[in-house]
Amino acid sequence: MAVPKKRQSKTRKNLRKSQWKAQASVQAKKALAKAKTVLKSLLNKEN
Repeated sequence: MAVPKKRQSKTRKNLRKSQWKAQASVQAKKALAKAKTVLKSLLNKEN
């Protein structure tokens, strides 16, 4: 099993977490925008 050789500093851990959260936020915004366009197109087809 892979084990890190040295302890990671708090700064490095926080940087890694913040990058991950930022990427997740971008993906969530993209998904929401895509869902909105799909719903709008479905509503326009019905009317």
